[in-house]
Amino acid sequence: MRILIAPDKFKGSLEADAVASIIAGVLEERYPDAAIECCPIADGGEGTARVLCGAMDGRWVTVPVRNALGEPVEAGFGLAIAAGEMIGLVDMSAACGLAMLPENARDPWRASTEGVGMLLKAAADAGAARIVLGIGGSATNDGGAGMAKALGFEFLSASGERVEAIPARLQEVVEIFDSLQRYLPEIVVACDVTNPLLGPEGATRVYGPQKGIAPEDFERHEARLGHLVGLLGAADMARRPGAGAAGGLGFGLRRFLGAELEPGFDLVAEVTGLCARVEAADIVITGEGSLDAQTLMGKGPAGVARLAKNAGKRVVAFCGVASAGSPLFDEILPICPREMERSEAMARAAELLELEVKRWRV
Repeated sequence: MRILIAPDKFKGSLEADAVASIIAGVLEERYPDAAIECCPIADGGEGTARVLCGAMDGRWVTVPVRNALGEPVEAGFGLAIAAGEMIGLVDMSAACGLAMLPENARDPWRASTEGVGMLLKAAADAGAARIVLGIGGSATNDGGAGMAKALGFEFLSASGERVEAIPARLQEVVEIFDSLQRYLPEIVVACDVTNPLLGPEGATRVYGPQKGIAPEDFERHEARLGHLVGLLGAADMARRPGAGAAGGLGFGLRRFLGAELEPGFDLVAEVTGLCARVEAADIVITGEGSLDAQTLMGKGPAGVARLAKNAGKRVVAFCGVASAGSPLFDEILPICPREMERSEAMARAAELLELEVKRWRV
């Protein structure tokens, strides 16, 4: 019997490699004759760089950057060799992630992607000939303006003075000028959403509330992003799928840096050789913290399950909680007891996962 364990993270509780390790530990003890393989996955959200770095046997580097509110923090990125060239593996959430900020500290009007620009520059300075950037989990809604400023784009007022407080004073800007002579390698963006930048399905209205944008503030945030689009003459680009990812960072990466957006799961699957691993398995185990409707719209576990189903394999999903079912999965096994508070369940995720795996039978 061959078992492939390919989970995503349990957000806020366990990284994907920890989830895989816990499941493998239980199954190796119970089924000593089974061939058990771990392949942690991601879809462009938090943890993508770590997953790719591990899969590519890379090294992890830590550098000083600024978080979404401009505070100094340490953030890491991976460096790995592929086809004879250095690849930089970066997560925007390592610098400007929502999880880094307590709820009472979130300020989406000021929140900036400056730290993302700092990470991209650090990866380039380290010798990366290509950068893969995961853009899930952002605390920002600035259209990538902060990132551009960090990389040398100047935001000028009507009087010709630099506007430093970007994005808070973005609407005072009348011209954006690229003054920095710099080298940046090709950037490939691992993106797990298809939203445009503006409108009812755009960055502000769909993802803004979780970042602290109240409904009464939707219009001013939309107006600010619309002003940025106008300055850049990029209305068509703002409508493209993925432009609204990470508070419009998808748009900014395309417009400022010429980056290409690719489905995050597909990119991770290619790097990790996931298709061949699924083909070789008898049972495929996946999972994530919350298995819900968003999971089925292209998140990692659904991608794993589709590959497994197409190959005729049995698919089992462990999750913190489940609010959606799907024929993609043969079994969905929530680990959180119904009576347990969410905060307690998240704190005890490793213990609860181990208990549920011990109850499961092949």
